[in-house]
Amino acid sequence: MTPKQKATEIARILDDLYPETPIPLRHEDAYTLLVAVVLSAQCTDERVNQITPGLFSRADTPEAMIRLSVEEIRDIIKPCGLSPAKSKAIYGLSKIIVEQHSGRVPESFEALEALPGVGHKTASVVMSQAFGVPAFPVDTHIHRLAARWGLSDGKNVEKTERDLKALFPESVWNKLHLQIIFFGRQYCPARGHDPAKCPICSRYGV
Repeated sequence: MTPKQKATEIARILDDLYPETPIPLRHEDAYTLLVAVVLSAQCTDERVNQITPGLFSRADTPEAMIRLSVEEIRDIIKPCGLSPAKSKAIYGLSKIIVEQHSGRVPESFEALEALPGVGHKTASVVMSQAFGVPAFPVDTHIHRLAARWGLSDGKNVEKTERDLKALFPESVWNKLHLQIIFFGRQYCPARGHDPAKCPICSRYGV
């Protein structure tokens, strides 16, 4: 079986298991999604979803966010971890969005990645989920599963992203990255994984 054939079969399994792919992070618009994704670094989506209602009740626009101090933001988001860096990033990116982008989240990878605390993965999530631009955000879970399934050699997330984009049609990228995340949580964890009971690893694991 070629890698393309394997990818097609894996996509079919994921479609059967997850026909709908709701975005795990609660948000109302591109700005609140961006902030939620920044908060999700080294933090679970569940924890982020517990914190963001309190934050967004105070500030759900970049204009409102920069009326808070970095210290106020840090106190609210502290349970997410890395709060000193994340609070500075959220304040900083909000200030740039107000001053350079008329209060609107920019719709380009280049402009997003120029914001404090926003790397390529975060920009990819916002571009794909907020703006519908084909992207394939690769987090540690997708990186791990792509290697486990033999779809990439797993040298780094950049290489994994290139490999997955080459194997799957662009039209499914935005949905597929969420399907893989959902699958990893339910069937294919990093630890305590039983390949024989995994719907994909039992057939296509390496």
